[in-house]
Amino acid sequence: MSDKMVDVTLHINENISHNDREIFRDSLLYMNGVMTADCHDEKPHLVLIGYNPDTINSINFVKVAQEHSLHAQLIGL
Repeated sequence: MSDKMVDVTLHINENISHNDREIFRDSLLYMNGVMTADCHDEKPHLVLIGYNPDTINSINFVKVAQEHSLHAQLIGL
């Protein structure tokens, strides 16, 4: 198993509540290969995700956003 971790920022277009952001963040954390997922009230449109690129592809984060009826784009670091 690789300990490789990369970061990507996911921009969410919609204005969603703190609780909805937490639910979305938790759904990311349940994904195999995701190590961290952080969102803050100061920047509610951004979610910073740390993941193992050998395990999961970052486009899956956009797909999960779509499953939550959100529009999102990846922002590379």
